[in-house]
Amino acid sequence: MTNTAYIALGANLGDPAATVRAAFGALANMTESRVVHSSSLYRTAPVGITEQPEFVNAVAQIETGLAPEALLDALLDIEHRFGRVRAERNGPRTLDLDILLYNDQLIDLPRLTLPHPRLHLRAFVLQPLAEIAPNLVIPGRGSVAAWLPAVANQGIVRL
Repeated sequence: MTNTAYIALGANLGDPAATVRAAFGALANMTESRVVHSSSLYRTAPVGITEQPEFVNAVAQIETGLAPEALLDALLDIEHRFGRVRAERNGPRTLDLDILLYNDQLIDLPRLTLPHPRLHLRAFVLQPLAEIAPNLVIPGRGSVAAWLPAVANQGIVRL
């Protein structure tokens, strides 16, 4: 069975633009998966811990045969291969990969909540998501387009 998932990509250490571009390739090489669409890259200010470099963010739409938790494990493996160390929440990182949506499923597990609980509050997710899937509906929240005005004051620049 083929499932559609949307993955957020972000990095702010090293050469973040090159890292995010390479991460698109790593997503394309995941087992039972292929990248259907990838957004442009966007430069954004950090959220939470503001004393760190700006981020480069993007979103990918993938088709996958992996179940949600297996997909999460595959993404964590990619992060690890890119040198990700989870030192502090919202801290600097070589690569961050988050599942935003998996089909239209609502999932609430100890290690995975879908839709991603903050995706509708962050321009660095909504803007690239709107670029590749403007009519997408976030289960329980409404359309991506409807949420864009709520994050219009957050700084984001398409690269």
